[in-house]
Amino acid sequence: MSAQVQEQLSFLQPVNEREVRKAVVKELKSYKALRVAVQNKREQEEKGIEQLFPRLQLSETQNELKAKQIERALEYSLDEVERQIIEEKYLSTSRVKDINVYLDLGLTKDQFYTKKKEAIMQIATALGMI
Repeated sequence: MSAQVQEQLSFLQPVNEREVRKAVVKELKSYKALRVAVQNKREQEEKGIEQLFPRLQLSETQNELKAKQIERALEYSLDEVERQIIEEKYLSTSRVKDINVYLDLGLTKDQFYTKKKEAIMQIATALGMI
């Protein structure tokens, strides 16, 4: 690595990868419910129903925006393998073990964990978390 690149990297704050992963996984898990909420709202609007269930929180616009931005991050910031890892691991309706994901995708254990880490960091960057 050149001295110039090392100097530029020294200005970056170190990132706690464990905290980043924890935050991204939390958002991905909530994304599943947000995605359904947005679809339900559209369906209600199409039928002319303003509010079908009691509203306990007034965060509808924020939830729609979160869902849209997470969807965009998944679509545009990840390559195909990274997106498959995230979808199988965090967005499926059943709990999936890492070994099942990397065997399904034909990856080695090392390739899987490298791609998974890169995907999480890409999502965190796209969402402005880091």
